[in-house]
Amino acid sequence: MFAQVAAPIVSLLNSLMGPLLAIVGAAGALYCVVLGVKFAKAEEPQDREKAKGALKNAVIGFVLIFVLILALNLLMPEMIKWVNKEAGNKTVITEMTTTSTNSTGTTGTTGTTGTTGTTDKTS
Repeated sequence: MFAQVAAPIVSLLNSLMGPLLAIVGAAGALYCVVLGVKFAKAEEPQDREKAKGALKNAVIGFVLIFVLILALNLLMPEMIKWVNKEAGNKTVITEMTTTSTNSTGTTGTTGTTGTTGTTDKTS
């Protein structure tokens, strides 16, 4: 039961890492450029401090998001091992695919984002 719920989630996280990193990188860089222009154009000291604070917060958030994505990438193999351990011999989650055994005992592999239901032949 646990593997049937966890396998699609792990597969989804695996398949979204590349596009997510690209989107966050592009959006963060663009936002930092916009804030940098606001900081450069600010004439009043309070406007300059406001823009400086916003730029600092954006850079901190940008770095934090990248660190969290990196941590998720580093932890993904451990998550896969944990799911496979919980599933026993019923379901094996690899990096991008899920291999499962159906009720007839045949083994199949799904695409990069999905999984098939698993049934233990001995139960």
